[in-house]
Amino acid sequence: MRKILYIVIAMMSLLTSSQVFAATQSCAKAQQTQSPKKIKRSIMELTLFERAVLIIKRFETLHDSSRHWPYLGYGHRKLPGEKFFRGYKMSEREADALLRKDLRKFCALYRDMGKDSILLGALAYNIGPGAVNKSSVYKMLKSGNRNIFKAYTSHCHYKGKRHKGLLERRYTELAALFIP
Repeated sequence: MRKILYIVIAMMSLLTSSQVFAATQSCAKAQQTQSPKKIKRSIMELTLFERAVLIIKRFETLHDSSRHWPYLGYGHRKLPGEKFFRGYKMSEREADALLRKDLRKFCALYRDMGKDSILLGALAYNIGPGAVNKSSVYKMLKSGNRNIFKAYTSHCHYKGKRHKGLLERRYTELAALFIP
């Protein structure tokens, strides 16, 4: 029962950031023909990769490299040889491109996991691929065990304490990216 409640909470947090579909198709068509305004849609309409990008953007936020150095953009850690420096003013477009590049790289690491590669890539974006490779989530999915709720949501600690924001992020990732 508790798992269902957590999943419902995660889905509600997704729906608050995006509007629910129009009640009927005719209503949606009428809105499109009457005004050229953009219609907000559900995150669940997007591809898994795009869902992961939106979730990461929501929970990472845009980092200021002067305060969060060596992190910049949406949680990217500066690598040796990159042009970035402390105080670098990164545009949102540049941060988005860097996020997508990093996420593609992490998803490629888990390509052999099939439909779970994006879930593991999103987790690796947050905790690092080394931690994911050692995690029980990775081992369970590799062995074919799909009951990963407890193992996945256990990755919500910061400085030894359970972090509410990380726990909400894990619920959201599971609800939007995990295909049972």
